[in-house]
Amino acid sequence: MEAVQISSIGTALPPAALDQAELPGLLPADQPGERLLRRILAGSGIRKRHLVIDPRVEDGSRWSTSTRMRRFQDEGLPLATEAVGEALDRAGVPSEEVGLLCLVSSTGYGTPGVDSRLLRDLGMRPSTRRLVVGHMGCFAALPGLAACVDFASCHPEPAVLLSLELSSLHLQPPPWDVEQFVINSLFGDAAVALVVEGDAGRPPDHPAPLVLDLASHTDHGHEEHMTWEVGDQGFRMGLSTAIPDLIATCLPGLVADLLSPHGLTPGDVDWWAVHPGGRRIIEAAEESLSLGPAATRASRHVLQEYGNCSSAGLPLVMAELQDTTPLAPGKHGVAMTFGPGLTLYTALLQGT
Repeated sequence: MEAVQISSIGTALPPAALDQAELPGLLPADQPGERLLRRILAGSGIRKRHLVIDPRVEDGSRWSTSTRMRRFQDEGLPLATEAVGEALDRAGVPSEEVGLLCLVSSTGYGTPGVDSRLLRDLGMRPSTRRLVVGHMGCFAALPGLAACVDFASCHPEPAVLLSLELSSLHLQPPPWDVEQFVINSLFGDAAVALVVEGDAGRPPDHPAPLVLDLASHTDHGHEEHMTWEVGDQGFRMGLSTAIPDLIATCLPGLVADLLSPHGLTPGDVDWWAVHPGGRRIIEAAEESLSLGPAATRASRHVLQEYGNCSSAGLPLVMAELQDTTPLAPGKHGVAMTFGPGLTLYTALLQGT
């Protein structure tokens, strides 16, 4: 099998940016808890989030699921087109050469949908293969990457991985408890696209890490601590305060499983891309793997500027790292993300 690289990353964000300090002023008149919300915001590590449904303009909390799915198509296609177009341009890949388009999303579905319309709007071949990875949650970018790596290692054409998450579509109707306050203030919207191709292909004009391996762990005993269920009024999340501790318990063993077949330990890793799931999630990764603050600087910055963008969050961190501190030739990096299941996913990268 041919070695495979991530040749480029393209991003797109909704134009509406909501400062976290505005949230208390947007509470419904009959919704108590302003002081609680302010405490949550103060400890969140988030400054602002980009949202396709701007609560200053419209209230989607009581929309039906079908209305939210229609808005996903309307709002998602322009963002997807921008992100994929940027990634293809940066990699120097003509759209008609793409062999596989893999769309990852846990926030919207429809057929025909964003994936088929991207082929039309970007001029990809009608024969381009399409794969949709749905409802896996925040960790889904890495299963999507695995599918693209498998394709690119066996075919001469590149693959495109697109993470498109519009969590603002799923604001639940009040009244809100503590858990919903946290969820309402945590998630942001984004589209991120990666071009994945054999490293013997077109040389990029910037560093392109190889994908060496992936490893995952599903903690069945604690699956109820993070859930993502389809309801009549959008998708409803369940998020336990125990999640950071559970991640900290499982993560060292999983990282060892990823690294040891390659003769590596965490001390050999120079570049860490940690899913920006929340301040305590990042801290759990730091503490369990004995990482210094510099190792998670990019993750904290992405969390601060965009919030938790579900499956698009980890690719945003990877884009930040590649733009600021690219993975040096021969050096190793680890990407990791976490989601419902309870599932942890990791990838081992090497600079070229």
